[in-house]
Amino acid sequence: MVERLLPSDDPIAEEVLEWTIKRDTQDITQLMRWMEGAEIRRDRQVLLNRALDLMDEIQHALNRLGELR
Repeated sequence: MVERLLPSDDPIAEEVLEWTIKRDTQDITQLMRWMEGAEIRRDRQVLLNRALDLMDEIQHALNRLGELR
C-alpha cells in the first residue's frame, strides 16, 4: 500500500475492503485449481460462476476504495 499524507475517511472500511480483495483473489485461485480437475460441465460452470461473483465483489471493493481515498 502507498503511504498517504492524509488518512482515509474510514480506515476500518478501507482495511476490510483490502482484506476482501486479498481473500477473494485467493478463493478465485482455488476455484480455478478445482476447475482444472472438474470433468463434468455443470461442475465447471458452478465453479466459474462463483469465481465471477467473487470478481464482481472485488470490483465493488476497488470502486469503494477509490471513493475512500
